[in-house]
Amino acid sequence: MPVRIIGMIGVDPPKGNTLHVISGGISPGFLAEFARAHEDAGFDLVLVGYYSSSAEGFGVASYAAAHTRRLGFLIAHRPGVLVPTLAARTVATFDALWGGRLALHIIAGVTDEDMQRDGDFTAKEERYQRAAEYLDVMRKVWTQTQPFDHEGRFYRFADVRTDARPIQKPYPPLFFGGSSEGALMMGAAHCDVFAMYGEPLADTQARMNDFRARVAAQQRPAPGFNMSFRPIIAETEGAAWDRASRVLKDLKDGGAMPTRALDASAERLVEIASRGDVHDERLWMPVAALAGGRGNSSCLVGTPQQVADAMLKYYRMGVHSFLIRGFDPVNDVSEYGRELIPRLKLGAQEIDAG
Repeated sequence: MPVRIIGMIGVDPPKGNTLHVISGGISPGFLAEFARAHEDAGFDLVLVGYYSSSAEGFGVASYAAAHTRRLGFLIAHRPGVLVPTLAARTVATFDALWGGRLALHIIAGVTDEDMQRDGDFTAKEERYQRAAEYLDVMRKVWTQTQPFDHEGRFYRFADVRTDARPIQKPYPPLFFGGSSEGALMMGAAHCDVFAMYGEPLADTQARMNDFRARVAAQQRPAPGFNMSFRPIIAETEGAAWDRASRVLKDLKDGGAMPTRALDASAERLVEIASRGDVHDERLWMPVAALAGGRGNSSCLVGTPQQVADAMLKYYRMGVHSFLIRGFDPVNDVSEYGRELIPRLKLGAQEIDAG
């Protein structure tokens, strides 16, 4: 199947090498320019992130959609902030108005502190249980043609009906991430794509095998997989490693880096980083160690062809979409479009052709 490339947009111009792009004020001109840059570079979708302090994701994606032609939007969404019936109509409305250019990334965990800023004091494992019920209701809203009632542990609805239906059938793709038991149970029962941080090949294969078994036990279709990397590329391998060293120094010099892993996925990256700086030739983990596993901080270092070849090893394993972003977000988008994405898409085509 064709490989999908996912980027990430923000609403305020970043300054220097950075882990994050969704903080800051709202600059409409920059948002439009950044979205168009991703489209021009050959990205298929862009992630619109979510913090309790960040700009609202559907508004950000709608504005970006108005300034692009085909680019899709992977909108991060927290179950519980809205009721699932309204959330289902919001998703369906966006999907219908913008021609099916939507996927949803379900984030039920995050930190307690950030959840509480939005008024949610529910314990983390209970949030996953609530998310499962939430997604069950949403999927019914999208797919059932007759009104229905629902009475569960977290939600109660009567005579639910909708005039808003998504274009994508049966509904837009549902991504999720996480490594805790609660996250994996929720994802196996309700989501379509398991989004993972970049890990060594052997670790990744074990995770994929485990998740496929969980989905099969739910008697659901085989899942898709997405993996996140920070490619650091240059014309020569030596220049790429020199660039990686400069990125790490800049991040250290910038200060205020988180050092404590806040969830099971971040803990996995920190543990992998503790085994060594480099895995499978190109997977470089010092930034993940510095960041406490946060911020999609697994890096691939090398020439564009070397990095593409490294990513295609995951593609052969069944990872058919990749979220890639750089530490110099604006310039890296253009460089990926020139040097990396064409090689990656061509390589996937050659693999598919046999």
